[in-house]
Amino acid sequence: MREKTIEQKLIKAVKSAGGIAPKMVSPGFDGMPDRIVLLPDGKIGFVEVKAPGKKPRPLQAARHRLLRRLGFKVYVLDYPEQIGGILDEIRTA
Repeated sequence: MREKTIEQKLIKAVKSAGGIAPKMVSPGFDGMPDRIVLLPDGKIGFVEVKAPGKKPRPLQAARHRLLRRLGFKVYVLDYPEQIGGILDEIRTA
């Protein structure tokens, strides 16, 4: 399965949950996660989408650590079966 297909499934699931998942564009600050997931009641999480079995590049991993140190939830999504669990975690955070 391609990364784009997984990303589309994430967007659809977030929309079904009443939220949005805009694409992250961060000029001058490379390595940020692909999507910011915004759910009702002010719930937020960052999602890096990868093809199955692929891992974040070193710069991406560094950005994930930075965001986590700042108190944000950051997820690496490489299988569509993970989407429900990720959204549940964001909702309950």
